[in-house]
Amino acid sequence: MSRVLIVDDNADLAGTLRDVLVSAGDDAGAALEVDIAERGADALDHARAHGFDVALVDVKLPDGSGVDLIRPLREASPNSEVVLITGFASMDAAIAALRAGAFAMILKSFRPDELVTTVRQAMTKARLQREREELERRYRAVVDLTDVLVLALDAHGKVVLFNRKAAETAGVSPDAAVGRDFVRAWIQREDRVRLDEAIAVARQGKRPPSDVETGFVATGGESSRRIRWHLGGTAGAANEHETIVYGIGIDVTERRALEKRAADAEALSAMGTLALNLAHEIRNPLNAAKLQLHLLARDVGKLDAEETRSALLKRSEIVGDEIARLNRLLTEFLELARPRGIVREPVHVGELVDSVLSLEREAAEARGVRIVRDLAPVATALGDAEKLRQVVLNLVVNALEAMRDGGVLTVRVAPDAVDGSAEGGTSRAEEGVIISLADTGPGIDPTVLGQIFDPFFTTKEAGTGLGLSIVRKIVDQHAGEVTLETAVGKGTTVRVWIPKKK
Repeated sequence: MSRVLIVDDNADLAGTLRDVLVSAGDDAGAALEVDIAERGADALDHARAHGFDVALVDVKLPDGSGVDLIRPLREASPNSEVVLITGFASMDAAIAALRAGAFAMILKSFRPDELVTTVRQAMTKARLQREREELERRYRAVVDLTDVLVLALDAHGKVVLFNRKAAETAGVSPDAAVGRDFVRAWIQREDRVRLDEAIAVARQGKRPPSDVETGFVATGGESSRRIRWHLGGTAGAANEHETIVYGIGIDVTERRALEKRAADAEALSAMGTLALNLAHEIRNPLNAAKLQLHLLARDVGKLDAEETRSALLKRSEIVGDEIARLNRLLTEFLELARPRGIVREPVHVGELVDSVLSLEREAAEARGVRIVRDLAPVATALGDAEKLRQVVLNLVVNALEAMRDGGVLTVRVAPDAVDGSAEGGTSRAEEGVIISLADTGPGIDPTVLGQIFDPFFTTKEAGTGLGLSIVRKIVDQHAGEVTLETAVGKGTTVRVWIPKKK
């Protein structure tokens, strides 16, 4: 039912207007409700309580001007229209009424059909405004509910639309994103040129030849994601300054990580076959060389010349160290490649970590490293105690080697409750245990963080590059997670999460 509000202190005129409108509504088969208010204040109260589609307002009212009532009426009843009725209208008065938001101005005395036509036109406009607002609300709800990033950019690359997912990924509110330069604000520097070129193509109403994958950095640089962008523009705009480019972004961060880990697993599988076939052949000559070196050192010890004997023994010692290093590399290589399962049993993680720290205490003291322990005694996980011990040992050794000039190694073990917030800000829906090791070493160059868990990648002169690869493999076998945070000049923190259930 459509509502018309007549605001006029002339009761006879108001009644006549109502009869004309109701009669016209009956003839058209449309339901119409007409209400009357004699004063502006009464009209506002009625508009707030019941609303209206069209208001017929006399310019002269007992408590004010009808022109001054236009804005308050439309604010009280959004998506409505106001038609002014006056006995005298100058050009200035008509302009003032239109500026105030009036739909039209009707001069007394008017013909009934003129009144009916004007009211119907105003009703049509009000209805279309409501329908458009409802459609926009529905489309916006769909855009906000979708789990992809949706945005719109103006001709200058400024954000005009940012959905909920995009705002969450960017670390801002949707309103705060509007008006900002999208590419400069959130796209990684090395990807900006490619995305700018794709946006320029879309602005011409064309589809870029391929999707663009970029790094997406949240405000403040706290996190970075990989996003694949589908772009399109509004072809046929009146001019290029009205062109809107729409973008849909799909977060492929986890997919890329899974692809990389799948490739690593495939490489390790091939490596394992090779390792098992070569291990025996490699260790035989290594053992023979070590035995011969021992015999050589014994013979050198019988020499009379002290200077010659010392020099030869020193060289013998170097060769022995290198053979030991080769043997250690082969052992770690086999450990990484060997497809061996794990035992699943309750493990007191705090006690396990404490035993590893006690084992490495002398090594820490020799390097001038102080170990700070914060170990929860009741933290229990389900896993393989020996393999978890190897994880902790590898991480402790790495931390000690990073602090050549001394420092502090802080080791914590804490339970991670269901729906709790894990150390480091990660929310989990499964109980587990967190092992955290924080050193005060020089940190790791951010440019190599993506390779730190790769086999044979190392930043140490004598490292094998397999320690952290073994750590990740064991943690993966336990269905856990390992994360690393670093700051150059401040140190590195490694966190390992192990679930309590299988």
